[in-house]
Amino acid sequence: MTPRTRYLLSFFIFSFLSVQALFYAPSNAHADELSDAINTLALGDFDEREAAIAALAETGDTRIIPALEALAKGVLFQQKLGGKVVIAERVGANYALTDPISGEQLGEMPRGAVEKIRVNNRLRRAVREALGGLQLRAENPTDRKAAADDLFTAKDPASIPLLDRALETEDNPDVKAAMAQARAAAVLSSDLDDKAKLDAIILMKTRGNSDARSILLGFANTAEGELKVAADAAVKGIDSTLAKWATAQNVWYGLSLGSVLLLAAIGLAITFGVMGVINMAHGEMVMLGAYTTFVVQDYIRTSVPGLFEASLFISIPLAFLVAGAVGVVIERGIIRYLYGRPLETLLATWGISLALQQTVRSIFGPTNQEVGTPEFMSGAFELGQLTITYNRLYILVFSLIVLAALMLLMKKTAYGLQMRAVTQNRGMAGAMGIRTDWVDALTFGLGSGIAGIAGVALSQIDNVSPNLGQSYIIDSFMVVVFGGVGNLWGTLVGAMTLGIANKFLEPFAGAVLAKILVLVFIILFIQKRPRGMFALKGRAVES
Repeated sequence: MTPRTRYLLSFFIFSFLSVQALFYAPSNAHADELSDAINTLALGDFDEREAAIAALAETGDTRIIPALEALAKGVLFQQKLGGKVVIAERVGANYALTDPISGEQLGEMPRGAVEKIRVNNRLRRAVREALGGLQLRAENPTDRKAAADDLFTAKDPASIPLLDRALETEDNPDVKAAMAQARAAAVLSSDLDDKAKLDAIILMKTRGNSDARSILLGFANTAEGELKVAADAAVKGIDSTLAKWATAQNVWYGLSLGSVLLLAAIGLAITFGVMGVINMAHGEMVMLGAYTTFVVQDYIRTSVPGLFEASLFISIPLAFLVAGAVGVVIERGIIRYLYGRPLETLLATWGISLALQQTVRSIFGPTNQEVGTPEFMSGAFELGQLTITYNRLYILVFSLIVLAALMLLMKKTAYGLQMRAVTQNRGMAGAMGIRTDWVDALTFGLGSGIAGIAGVALSQIDNVSPNLGQSYIIDSFMVVVFGGVGNLWGTLVGAMTLGIANKFLEPFAGAVLAKILVLVFIILFIQKRPRGMFALKGRAVES
C-alpha cells in the first residue's frame, strides 16, 4: 500500500468516525442522562424519591414508563455494586435483570447482589400521576384518549394540573373532549369552588353514559343547595339519554337476531311456498353448511394456513353445493312420492332430520366443533353508545345480499319464471312444457343450498354441533307463516319484526317467556290473516 493510499484511507476512516460521533454521541449522552435520572429513584428517603419521580415525569420521555411501572409493582431494584437501577424478576435462587430503558437482558445475579427499592402508597400515587401525565403526551391519539379515560375513572384531583397542561397542547377534538371530561370528574372530587363544579356537572352531562351517571349520582348524594339540584337534573338528563340509547341497542339486537332468522328461514320460504312441503329436515341443511365450514377450516389450518382469512368465502359455495345436493337427493328419493300428503311429508322429513343428525354425530362426534372467526369479523366498535360487533354486522349485510340475489334469480331468470309459473298454476305450467318435477327438485335443492349458506354464517355466532339446526327450525316456520308463505318480502319483514319483538320482550319476560308470547301473537295473528302479512297466491295456498 502506497503512502498516498494509506493517507486517503486514514482520512476516510477519520471522517466516517467523526460523522458517527456527530450523530450518535448526543443520543448516547441523552440515554446516559436518562439512566442517571432513573438511578436517583433508589436514593434518599420517600420524599426525595417522590421528587425524583416528579423530575422524571417533567422530562416527558416515554422511555421511563417501564421503570415507573416496575417501581409501582415492586420489581425495581438497585445493584449494590455500581448503584444501577434495574428491573428484576425472581428466577429460582437468582434474579433475572433487565435494563429499564432499553429492555436489554442483563443476565442473572444472586439475591444478595441487588436491593429492592422500597415504595409506599404515596409513591404509588405519585407514579400513577406521572404515568398519566406521560401517557397524555403519547404520539398516538388513541393512547392519549385511553389515558384520559383512565383518569376519568380514577377521578383523582391530583390529575387536574396534568390535564390542564395536556389540554393546552391537545389538537385532536375527540381526545380533547375526553381530557375535559376527565378533568370534570376530578373537579367533582376536589375542593374547588362551586362555579368550577357547576361547569364540571355540565361537562359530565354531555358525556351521557353510565360512568358519568355513577359519578354524578355519588356527587349528588353528598352535595347541597345549587350543586345538588344541578347534579340531580344532570342525572335525570343522562337517564333519558341512556333510555334512548337502550332502545336503539335493543333495535340493533333485534335486527341482528332478525338477520339470523332471515338466513335460516329464506330457504324454507321457497320450499314451503312453491312446493307446500313441511320440511322438518331444513335445520339439518343449516347444520350441514356449518360442518362444511368446519371441514374447510380444518383443512386450511393443516395444509394452507395462509388462506384462513378467506376460509368463509371458500366455504359459502361449498356449503351451498353440499346442502343443495343433499336436498335434491332427498326430494328425488322421498319427497316426490309424498306430494299432497302433508302429514306423511312432515313425518318423513322428521325421520330424515334424525338420520342426518346421527350421521354427523357418528362422523364428527357429539361435541361442539371449533370454527374460527377471521380477523376482519372479530371485535366491535362504538357508535355513540351502541356497541356493534363486526360478526353480527357482517351477518346482517350478508343476509340482505342473499335475499337480493334470490329475488334477482326469481324475477330475472328463466328458472325463476318457471318456478313462479309452477307456484301459480302447476297444471298450466306442465301443459306449457315446463318439467314440473325437475322444477320441484331444483327448488328443493335451492332452498336447501341457501340453508347451507345460512349455516356458514351461523357457525360464527353459535355452537357447531349435530343439534345446531334444531335451534332454528321452529323460528323459521314462524317467520315464514307470519310473513306470508312463499313471499320473500314477507320473510324479510317477518324475520325483522319477530327479532325486534323478541329483544324488546326479553328484558321484561325472559328469553323463554318472550318466545312463548311471540308464538301466541303469531297464532292470534294467523287467525285474523291466515295467509300472513304478505299473502302470495300459489299452489301451497290454494291446495
